[in-house]
Amino acid sequence: MSKFVNNGLRRVRLNQVIRQFMDFRGRTPLKLDMEWGGGEIRALSANNVQMGRIDFSKEAYLGSDALYQRWMTKGDCEKGDVAFTTEAPLGNVAQIPDGERYILSQRVILLKANKAIAEPAYLFQLFQSEAFQAELVRQSTGSTVLGIQRARLARVEVDILPIPQQRQIAEILSTVDEAIEQAEALIVKYQQVKAGLMHDLFTRGLSPEASAKGDGTWTLRPTRAQAPQLYKESPLGWIPKEWEVIRIADAFEIQLGKMLNKFAKTGKLSASYLGNRAVQWDFVDISAIEVMDFNAYERQKFSLLPGDLLVCEGGDVGRTAMWRGEMDGCYYQKAIHRLRPKSADALPAFMLRFMRFARDNGFFREFTSQSSIAHLTQEKLGSIGTLLPSLDEQKRIADRLDSLDGVIQTEQSKLAKLCHQKQGLMQDLLTGRVRVNVAESASI
Repeated sequence: MSKFVNNGLRRVRLNQVIRQFMDFRGRTPLKLDMEWGGGEIRALSANNVQMGRIDFSKEAYLGSDALYQRWMTKGDCEKGDVAFTTEAPLGNVAQIPDGERYILSQRVILLKANKAIAEPAYLFQLFQSEAFQAELVRQSTGSTVLGIQRARLARVEVDILPIPQQRQIAEILSTVDEAIEQAEALIVKYQQVKAGLMHDLFTRGLSPEASAKGDGTWTLRPTRAQAPQLYKESPLGWIPKEWEVIRIADAFEIQLGKMLNKFAKTGKLSASYLGNRAVQWDFVDISAIEVMDFNAYERQKFSLLPGDLLVCEGGDVGRTAMWRGEMDGCYYQKAIHRLRPKSADALPAFMLRFMRFARDNGFFREFTSQSSIAHLTQEKLGSIGTLLPSLDEQKRIADRLDSLDGVIQTEQSKLAKLCHQKQGLMQDLLTGRVRVNVAESASI
């Protein structure tokens, strides 16, 4: 049975709006005396079903027509049907984007809407709402991994509006989704541009002639194939003749942070400190700062100054951020190496960028100690070679990458604003708090 709530909403169980729960969990080719391959029919697993979309870039098994006939015995996936992950992760939803055939694989079920009661596009949006996701968690089972049984999912209650309003709401929210997808695609494009630019800047550098003009322009050096006389061999490969390769320890003082222990958090000498989680690529995550005791000697030894580089000893080995003076009186713990320039010849902003380039190109690999967990000791970090162009070129390279990062951050802020806007619209529209007139356009 259904019951009315407010503003035209009806509260119903999910099994009243879903005409078919298509569930093949536990089915494998082996159980059908078959195997993967031999065809081009993609198997959709929880790896492919991301929140809001199916990610076709993720690896997926391919099945034959014969396997499909033996597997998909309850019907076909149709365009607009909602794919739903039942665990690891719980509650990701995406619409089938086309009329292709798909095999429902690990931890994925398909929900086919009862179109007399609910529009598939509306349900797709409803299932992404905070209220529905919270109800999923309440109905889930498991401790380390949350999951939901089909019978419990069918009993989850949802609020349904009349069909005309559903269509209008789905149109409004899908318009925002399109803007979000465009913003995400633009960010990916800029990140690809940055990756290519970093490779060029750290293998070719910037032409001295551009600097001599003094007009802010910049030009890459010709490639080695175009002008071999401009390059020389080095331990880090072919580099411009003007550059040097030196050890990190020759350019920076390296200090490992304070060891954590069970007596470190008495509250008597509490101070803020950075751990591994706070050090992200290129920035410090202030929200991950913690507190423990540092005495006067430790505060001097483990202090942070603007321009200090923070390098992760373990985890994502070599991940580096720069401390920019985000707050007063902050220190760091043993999972972090602090790099502080020994002279003005080494620019921290350049070194920050080089560390990312070095990690991506495997420069750390032979210096990383392997035990149960990979880690980068102080001695080995100091032994890693680093590029040393002139101070002017270091600055111009860092400025160029900073400028591109600024563009990416601007686009990321726009994306965050769009996502926040969508959450607000979902809260207003899906709850009936804001009424939608069928005659209105999707420009709300």
